[in-house]
Amino acid sequence: MHRLIAFALAILCALPSFAQENTFAAPSSAAIGPSLDQYVRTLAQSVIPVYRDDDRARYLGSLFRLQSAAGQYQASRESIDALRKLRGDDTSQPPLFLQYEIYARAKEAQASRALSFENAWREAFSQRFAELANAAALRAEFGFTGGVPRMRSELESALTKAHGQTRVSLADALQLVRAWQVYSAYSEFQPLFRSALAADDARRYDVERDRLVRTPDGAQISTLVVRPRNAATLPTLFSFTIYANDDWSWGDAKAAAAHGYAGVVSYTRGKGRSPDPIIPFDHDGADATAVIDWIAAQPWSDGRVGMFGGSYVGFTQWAALKHMPKALKAIAPSATVAPGIDVPREGGVFLNFMYPWPFYVTNNRSLDDDTYGQQARWSKLNRDWYASGRAYRDLPIIDGSPNPLFRSWLHHPRYDRYWQSLIPQGKAFANIDIPVLATTGYFDGGQIGALHYLREHLRHRPNANHTFVIGPYEHFTMQTGVPPVVQGYQVDPVARVDLQALRLAWFDHVLKGAPKPELLKDRINWQVMGTNRWRHAPTIEAMSPKKERFFLTPGATSVTNILSRQPAPRKSSKQRVDFRDRSGADWKAAETVRYNTLDPRAGLVYASEPFERDAELSGEFSGQLNFTMNKRDVDVALTVYELNARGEYLELAWWIQRASYGKDRSVRQLLRPGVPHLLAIKDTRLLGRKFDAGSRIVVTLGVINQPDRQLNLGSGKDPSDETIRDAGAPLVITWRGDSFLDLPLREASTPKQ
Repeated sequence: MHRLIAFALAILCALPSFAQENTFAAPSSAAIGPSLDQYVRTLAQSVIPVYRDDDRARYLGSLFRLQSAAGQYQASRESIDALRKLRGDDTSQPPLFLQYEIYARAKEAQASRALSFENAWREAFSQRFAELANAAALRAEFGFTGGVPRMRSELESALTKAHGQTRVSLADALQLVRAWQVYSAYSEFQPLFRSALAADDARRYDVERDRLVRTPDGAQISTLVVRPRNAATLPTLFSFTIYANDDWSWGDAKAAAAHGYAGVVSYTRGKGRSPDPIIPFDHDGADATAVIDWIAAQPWSDGRVGMFGGSYVGFTQWAALKHMPKALKAIAPSATVAPGIDVPREGGVFLNFMYPWPFYVTNNRSLDDDTYGQQARWSKLNRDWYASGRAYRDLPIIDGSPNPLFRSWLHHPRYDRYWQSLIPQGKAFANIDIPVLATTGYFDGGQIGALHYLREHLRHRPNANHTFVIGPYEHFTMQTGVPPVVQGYQVDPVARVDLQALRLAWFDHVLKGAPKPELLKDRINWQVMGTNRWRHAPTIEAMSPKKERFFLTPGATSVTNILSRQPAPRKSSKQRVDFRDRSGADWKAAETVRYNTLDPRAGLVYASEPFERDAELSGEFSGQLNFTMNKRDVDVALTVYELNARGEYLELAWWIQRASYGKDRSVRQLLRPGVPHLLAIKDTRLLGRKFDAGSRIVVTLGVINQPDRQLNLGSGKDPSDETIRDAGAPLVITWRGDSFLDLPLREASTPKQ
């Protein structure tokens, strides 16, 4: 008897799965239009009675779509509400599927009150959004955006699949209904969204556009102010940017206002409505200070200003700190530029990706996206220059367009007073006593700039309130959001941090006394790739308790060089580079950090033995290169990789350095041919990667000889003036076997030798 009951219960439990096997009539047409609308409505009505799913959340998530497609709008709203209660979402967040709730309300009003859909939707939107706090309303906006063409494409795919069958399965029916429901809803309400949102914004915020703030030297700075309506005096979050895009600026200022600040965005002089000449870098520190002083004097300001922003906008924050404005109480730079340190050159080597940038920011009062986006033009320029053998200074002539800003940069090949005047130097860092939150990424070209500010700040003020965050991010994703995959690397889930939200939470801590964000446990906070965890330390040096020394030891052949524990001073690896050979003019840098093979142009390859146990590299690497050569200068490139047991490479960090600036970036000291030289590997990028057992550390060491960077032919002349006639005999450089790297290795066994 008990077995019979158990059997009956098993049959009953299986009924939902059995019901899933229902099939339905396929659509008679693959066209999107009224006939499809009627088909989907009928299909949804047929599916609702038989659809079951043991996962309650998934069931409700599909049910509300079926009900909406079937025209059962009140039932659809009730299912959405049940799903919200089931999830127990934070009430400070926007309600789940608010866009579909408002759509359903509008459809109900349209039918019951004979309203047009437009009027019904605007009314429903206004009522529901008015119930949301500013921050929740801001986050809710995302749910109303999206690409309708993409939604149509997904509907067409689902329709084509279903139309090709005689009957459709329940799974295919659900997919088709969902695609139709999304497309049809967004097609109706999205054209109404922007104007409805503008009306809601006008209710929430006081806005002052196109304000011109005058600087002490008479320039005018175009400024946007957004404040919560009817608010008392507030602290201000301020961004000072050369990237004059009114949509971006509105978004930044409004986000600050939505979180209880006065949001201010100013464009650098000459941008936006400013009538002045456009001059990047030179005046930004003084001009930002003038705006900060203006903000502090406004009746809506409580006298405290925090600055934020990424890339160039990170630089403007440090530029302002050179002037130490009294009202500036905190900065939060991201992917930060340090002019003369990381752009337009790094390690003394000019980088071609910066060549088009002056056109982008100086061609007009906003941004010249058309010119900047001419990738074929810039690739051709790199190729033509490299293949021609002409001087680097001739790039504007080869391009056929004047580039005065680029030419002016080339007049300052060393870190001279021009570059030094732009940001704090030396002891000036000791006076910077305000909190700093700096964020950067392992794959961010601007990491060197962010680290420069950190190192200098702590060097001159060891107890500085300078918090540093680094993860598997690249320059642009840090500012737009972290996707699941960054440059081919699968990001650990814990690393997918909302960096903008982190910044706001930090400002709340600094300016409003809120708790410090949990992630910011110490001064240095880094995500160890491959561990799905964050680590924390008080200094860069403390990221790893010790460093392991690996010598660059020659192998039996040129491809079997070794990262060894023992030096081999009597052995050497020889490298030969003929700068007259320009056959690599079509070379292009990879767009990924994962490789199956290494680029042969990277130079000599050195590999450790496989690790016997899991290991971790966390922190900065350093070292020393011992070499002789037959030239007076050389540009060195060194890259660190993981090589896993499957034979896949992951690029972890790189370092480039013009040898003549190795001792002092402000003074060029040419080398003597045929004499041993020491080049310190210092001020490097950070590492943060777990190595599985069986993986190896791989290092490439080479000489820069590629069309996307300035060439240094070693004649002793300014590399900007060297032509192929200065190349002379091939460069021959001999790397001694006592050259070494000190790597921040932790939790590792000693590799076999």
